Formats: sequence, structure tokens, C-alpha cells
Amino acid sequence: MKPTISSDASAGPGSSHPDREANAAIYQKIKVNCDIFLATQTRGQLGMAIAKLALLYSPNDIQKMKRNFGYKIQNLTPEYRNRLEEKVAEHLLGTWQTIRLLYQQGTLATMTEPVPTLAHDYWKRVAGHCAPADARDDIRLRFLKFLLAGFSMFVQKVPAHAVGTPFPGGDSVELIDGVYYCPVREKANDVDAALCPFCPALQTPAIGYLKPPINPSEHRKQEFIRNLHDFHNFNG
Repeated sequence: MKPTISSDASAGPGSSHPDREANAAIYQKIKVNCDIFLATQTRGQLGMAIAKLALLYSPNDIQKMKRNFGYKIQNLTPEYRNRLEEKVAEHLLGTWQTIRLLYQQGTLATMTEPVPTLAHDYWKRVAGHCAPADARDDIRLRFLKFLLAGFSMFVQKVPAHAVGTPFPGGDSVELIDGVYYCPVREKANDVDAALCPFCPALQTPAIGYLKPPINPSEHRKQEFIRNLHDFHNFNG
């Protein structure tokens, strides 16, 4: 079945708020597309299915998502807000551009690794979260958020929050020696709409010395391994 998302002109790119009937039609197509994603077997198949939908959106849709997010965080401190907006924009537009590039180059067809098992629960959850609350609920953009996040986590195998994304408390998403770390990876699983349960990042260790050193010497590598074994490897 061919992926689809737009319903009619009233719900197309650039529209303001679809009416209730248009929203209902869009939601039915979202559920159909989630079923398509569930049927994919490889990262490449999933990536191509996502790409066919994501590329129906335009950079204007990304800009609208950025504006909507900006309204939600306007009460944060300026420094934290600006950094957060910058990183969210990096994820949204950067992922959309990556999808377009990989799709055009045919790279997705070469990805034969199986789809991660967590993807099954993710797309089931997406179908539920995109149910419209009212006629002014723009579920097209909400679905795009999940498309971009799903592509990041299950096709690219990277977090849906860009490296450097800040979180309250001062920590941020990090990439150290090829491993992604997030300060809230294991702290938001009780938030129903959180992406954390599906994220490939590891929880940022609470104690700084548990993080693997950046560009380490052999001595520092062994020190890191010894600390893990001596203090956090419980053998009964």
C-alpha cells in the first residue's frame, strides 16, 4: 500500500487548522501508515516508507513546528530557551534534509539490517497519540514530529534529540566515543508521550567519572574500566 497523509486542500501544506472532518480523514490515513511501518522488515524499508511521507511536507511545515515550539517555551530563561530552540531546529530541519538526501541517493535501499524490535511498540503508540483532540488540533504536524523522531531512532540509530540538546540541571545529550548519552533517558518513562523508551542513547551516569573519557589515553581507558568494575559491578 502506498503511504499517504494529506487529505484535501484544506489540510495541505500551508493550511492553518483543518476542520474536524478533515482531521478525521487525516487520522485514518495516519493509522494506515503506521500499519505500513509495522509491516516493514529492514531499516531501509522503514526509511523509505517514512521518506515517502516526510517529503510530502515542506520546509514551511518545519518552520511552523519551530514557531509552535517557541510559543510553548517562551517562559523559559532566554539563555536556556535559545539553546533549546537551536537544537530542536537542528533536529527537525536536519533530519528532514537527511531523509531527502538519503532517499534521492538511493542509500536507504542498501540498509538491510532488521528494524529494531522497539519500533513495533513505537508506531502503535504514535497511532494513539495522533488522535485529534479537537477540530483545531494539527495532527499533520504532530505526525511529522513522530516521523522525524522515528527515522532518527530506528533508521539512523541516533537520538531524536540532537547532541547538545540541553535539559534542566545543566546536562545535555552527548556523544562520547561513539556512544550517545542523555540525562533523562531513564527518567521520563512515565511520561506517556516521551520518546525516551525508544531512544538508542544511554542514561548519562549520575557520577561524572563513570562517563568514558573523551579522546582517552590507554591509561584513562583502563581507569574507566577499573572504576566500573570496582564500584559498580555487583556479582552477589
